Parts: sequence; C-alpha cells; structure tokens
Amino acid sequence: MKGIWKYSHLLPQIEESCKLTLGEGGTPLVRSKRLGPAMGIDNLYFKLEMLNPSGSYKDRFATIAVSDLLQKRMKFCLATSSGNTGAALAAYCAAAGIKCLLTVVDGAPLGKMKQMQVYGCETLMVRGFGTDVIVSKNVMDQLAELAEMHETIIQISAYKYSPVGMAGVQTIAYEIAESLQDKADHIFSPAGGGGLTLALLKGFDIWKDHMPDFRIPRVHCVQPEGNDTISGPLRVGLSGALEISGSTTTISGLQVPNILDGNEVMSISKEAKGMGYAVSDQSIYQCQEELAKDEGIFCEPAGAVALAGVKLALENQEIKKNDHVVCLITGHGFKDPVSTDRIAANTADHYFSDSKECFNYISFQVNSII
Repeated sequence: MKGIWKYSHLLPQIEESCKLTLGEGGTPLVRSKRLGPAMGIDNLYFKLEMLNPSGSYKDRFATIAVSDLLQKRMKFCLATSSGNTGAALAAYCAAAGIKCLLTVVDGAPLGKMKQMQVYGCETLMVRGFGTDVIVSKNVMDQLAELAEMHETIIQISAYKYSPVGMAGVQTIAYEIAESLQDKADHIFSPAGGGGLTLALLKGFDIWKDHMPDFRIPRVHCVQPEGNDTISGPLRVGLSGALEISGSTTTISGLQVPNILDGNEVMSISKEAKGMGYAVSDQSIYQCQEELAKDEGIFCEPAGAVALAGVKLALENQEIKKNDHVVCLITGHGFKDPVSTDRIAANTADHYFSDSKECFNYISFQVNSII
C-alpha cells in the first residue's frame, strides 16, 4: 500500500483491511528558485504539504486517525477544527463510510467550511471557540467527555488528544530525512497548538533510532505574534508555554490560545536547540504573496508562516548562507478565499472593448520586456 503506509514499521499497528489511503504523503521538497537567492540563502527548500489530497498536511493525521476508528469498529468521528483538520477528517470519513461530526472554530474560513460540507460532514460552530481560551477549553472538555462515554476519543490534531493520528504527521520528518539525508540544518514549522512542531521533533528522533548516523536538524517553532504561546516563551527561555486570554491573530488555523502540545514542544526544543519565532500577520501575508508570485507556490496564510520565520532568523543572524533550510508549506491557497482576493487585487486586471485594443496592449507589454 502506498501513501504514508510505506512507513508502517514506524506507525501504529493497523489491520491491513482497515488501512485507508487517498494518496497522502510523498509531497515534493523543492529548492527555492528566486526567494532563497534573493535572501542570500543558497539552499532554501519548500516542503509542499498543500499537495496532499484535501490540500494540507492534516491528511497524514486523518489517514491514521480514521483507520484506527475503522479498526475499533467505530461508526462516527467526533472532532474539532479550525479548518484543515476538519476537511481532512471529512474526506477520510467519507472514504471509510463513517459519520463525521465537526465542531469548528468561530470564524473559520468559508472555503474550508464548504470543503468539509462537500465531503458530507456536519459542521457546528460555537461562538468564541478558537479565540476565547475559556470557551475553547469548555468545548474540548465537553467533547472529550462525550467521546469517553462512547469509548472513543475526540479527534484533534494534537498529541494531547489524538497521539495515534499524530503519528501520521511524523512521516513529514521521515520524508525530509530521506530526501536530504543528513544535510538539513534547519526546519521551520508553523505552530498553533504545537502539534506539527512536536511531530517533527518526535519523527526525527525516531528516524535516528533506526539510522544512528543521521544528524537531526534544528526544528524551529514559528507563530503569529497574536498567538505566540510557544515561540515567545521558547525564545526567552521560559520553562513552559503560556496560555493567552484570547488569540488576536487573523491567520486561520493558528488561532489556538490553549497550550495543547506547547509544553512538550518547549521541553524537546530546548534539548534540540530549536528556537521560537513570533512573526507579524503583515509579514505572513507578504510571504504568502511572494511565494505565489516569485515561486509559483499558492498557499494559504498559515502555509507562509515558516518563510516569515526564516526572514526573521536571517535578520537575527541565526542561520548561515550555506545552511540547508526547509520551510513547511502546510495548506493550499484555495482554502482561504479572502487572502486570495487580497493578493489578486494587487495584480493588474484589464477589460478591453475589442481584440485590437487588447492586442495593442499586449504588444506594448512585450516590447517593454524585450
């Protein structure tokens, strides 16, 4: 079986008949053609996770999580999401014939909401969920109680709630290790609750257990300034993550005021010399546009967070010119129509009354280029 199941020996044991795949994993690791050289980095790479079946790295989580539900003969899936986890779970539940019930973050992008609904799942939105720390905790706790009552778990892409599903996310580390061998120096990971960053840290540790000569890269946690529960404390050397009263970032998917996996991220990151980077929403949106127009990589804002972290690391002189640096591009641009409209508005749009007028304009543009 293909997909991430090629790493079955490193994943939770699932019966062959219960293993689901929609072709997730095996995403390209491409070298930057323009941004890296312009920034002064010789070896900048982008891991294109938005090319997974539902458009984000969360498919790696969903394929293991839903396969595990099948193995346990569960007929429904309870989950919460800001968008990408929900879309992934909805897709894999559809493939498995399992009912999917999703409590979504207040204000989740319409593109992600529609994607979940296309797959046939029911979406339920709670006011303040995902932005208010108390509301968020209450939603998660109550759903966890309901799940326990029915002898299942709530599917949240965090080790705190679904360690089995998160094992699938660790395959990103395995693929990077296979592609770059021991050349990777820095991995920049966007973070909300910290699950992705923790998956990379755990994944590289597991890979080294099987490949003793492997050199583990430094994994850096990048968060928006309005939700720096981990990156801020990590940079100043605090002992644990800090819960915030309310997330103020506009970056969908990274609005997680609760700690979730933050403390474990900090503990392992300190040992692995990982650093925290808090970046502004403005810099994230700028990186999203640059990735599209300079690299041909169309990602949602959360997918551009890692690149914003690289820029800040360069400003701080914390990476070198010849270092091998990997940015995780986590989700597809089509998932966030509002940010797509913002970028498109910066590009010239013309309407001509006849073909001759159009041809004259094209001729002028071509002549100005050559």
